[in-house]
Amino acid sequence: MTNEDLQAWVEDISLKYFGKTFDHRVYFNQRLRSTGGRYLLHSHHIEVNPKHLDMYGLMELEGIIKHELCHYHLHLSGKGYRHKDKDFKELLQQVGGSRYCKPIGKKQREPYRYIVICKDCKAEYKRKRKMNVDQYVCGKCKGKLVQRSIHPQNGS
Repeated sequence: MTNEDLQAWVEDISLKYFGKTFDHRVYFNQRLRSTGGRYLLHSHHIEVNPKHLDMYGLMELEGIIKHELCHYHLHLSGKGYRHKDKDFKELLQQVGGSRYCKPIGKKQREPYRYIVICKDCKAEYKRKRKMNVDQYVCGKCKGKLVQRSIHPQNGS
């Protein structure tokens, strides 16, 4: 689907479900990561995540578009356009839009890079970031801490 196809489709959805025209631009944005779409308050344009179309198909994307159109039409008419507003929740339910979008993929967890060990009780604390062990003591026995790198080739 091209941006032109998306534009025509959104205009049709707007007329069919909202009874109003969509007079701004809608386009795919590859850089969206954690959301299915985004309504831009200042320009009134809508950005859509193409990964949702690839992973879940047209029905999921239609729900996302209806959600963004709720923001669009309510904002332009001066009503409550935010997620917490009653107007938004009611309109979203009327048109059958998605309240939440499906996840695209799990975020890759950063592995632990450091391990902090208590000299006295040998308790271990895994850490992603380096810390100043002189400022802290063991949470179990108040002993002195030593920091070691789990991957010595990556530094420290």
